[in-house]
Amino acid sequence: MAKQAATRRETDALGAVEVPRDAYWGAQTERARRNFAIGGIRFDPLLIRALARIKLAAARVNARLGVLEPALARLIEQAAQEVVAGRHEDQFPLSVFISGSGTQLNMNVNEVIANRAIELAGGERGSKRPVH
Repeated sequence: MAKQAATRRETDALGAVEVPRDAYWGAQTERARRNFAIGGIRFDPLLIRALARIKLAAARVNARLGVLEPALARLIEQAAQEVVAGRHEDQFPLSVFISGSGTQLNMNVNEVIANRAIELAGGERGSKRPVH
């Protein structure tokens, strides 16, 4: 029996990067994790939960506006609610010293919610289908 790889290949505008297979984060977070391995202090889980609440609200509003399919909005909402509830805290590996803009943390939250929503839909992490 062949052993399953410990990583998966994800791509973005910068190209391909190997991401741990069991991670909900994606290429952007993996690059930030590698390039800014500074200190051991991670973002407060309360900040991550607050960002997840924003993503949940955005999914609801965009579904009501008709710019996001209701089925996709429900998947995003469910994944965001899991983050708000404190699940998946190990999926936010970035150091607080990463930058001043918060872009990498925002992308980390986006990737975790998207990949969890993909999984809820029966898809494969990193596939960007049906949620990107």
